[in-house]
Amino acid sequence: MRAKPAVSAEEKAIIERCKRGDLAAFNELVKRYEKQVYNFAYRLTGNYDDANDIAQDAFLRVYNAIGSFRGDASFSTWLFRITTNVFLDERKRARAHPHASLDEYVELDESSVSRQIEDTSPTPDLVTEGKERAQILQDAIQSLPEYQRAVVTLYHTQQKSYEEIAEIMDQPIGTVKSRLNRARLALKEKLSPLRELFEF
Repeated sequence: MRAKPAVSAEEKAIIERCKRGDLAAFNELVKRYEKQVYNFAYRLTGNYDDANDIAQDAFLRVYNAIGSFRGDASFSTWLFRITTNVFLDERKRARAHPHASLDEYVELDESSVSRQIEDTSPTPDLVTEGKERAQILQDAIQSLPEYQRAVVTLYHTQQKSYEEIAEIMDQPIGTVKSRLNRARLALKEKLSPLRELFEF
């Protein structure tokens, strides 16, 4: 059973200072959590730039809403809920306004061809089996629906408990367990052709 992290007296004091508009205290909170938030955002998006945007937007929302933080949940649970909401909002916005990159096509006379993207990954003999497995798993997680992706990432990479995930996602524990179970089954199906790399 994963224990729920307790909020230290020191962190409570920092949050109280933030509520009074102390920028140094807010910067201290950012320093404490920026790596966790960025890593979580990267696991959700699979893209460094998108992860950076989501992390920045999440901390901006925290700054604007810190006065409403009551402390019913731990600060990290509240922060992960905000980060998850930023991610889901971005995905909704992207679906509502799809756009193509200007670099996607290269004009050649009167016809256009898709740009071939140079593969800058290390040569196969330099890639360890562990790295290959991690990348395959990350790609499989990226292909899940957003809510399943968030639940899997919170549970398996951020080590959050069912209770914490339920608070972060604002869902009943049963829904969290159900989504996590469906996500695991979907991952198992996606990874079954590579059974030798993964233990099922």
